[in-house]
Amino acid sequence: MFDGTDCLYYDCSPPVLASGSTPARLKYRDYSYPFPSQCDGKFHPGTERVVAMSTGWFNGGSRCGKMIRVFGGDGRSVVAEVVDECDSFHGCIWEREGMPQCDNDIIEGSDAVWEGLGLNNKDYLGNVNVTWSMA
Repeated sequence: MFDGTDCLYYDCSPPVLASGSTPARLKYRDYSYPFPSQCDGKFHPGTERVVAMSTGWFNGGSRCGKMIRVFGGDGRSVVAEVVDECDSFHGCIWEREGMPQCDNDIIEGSDAVWEGLGLNNKDYLGNVNVTWSMA
């Protein structure tokens, strides 16, 4: 468990660029368990292209159900639905939800997002640099 001394708290995310290529880091997330998605209260199988966004980009839920395009480094891109928030405001939340802290520049993608970008999420224990825009 965390005692809070190693936790960072973000009240915003980097600005969304008008050019349509906002830098982010892609992390893996399984949306089928253990918590339903915040936007629709549902679980999503790995075959669905769904993402969570850091708190600032999630913007109080205003991006729920919206589609974003995630661009990988090799020119591939995928369109995915925003279904959840990656909480970067509350720091370490292991005790509260069993979830690790989320930084302020994170897109958490399902299996289908990773596969669509030609990536194997099991090869990336940390994260992958990507960009994103509204679709």
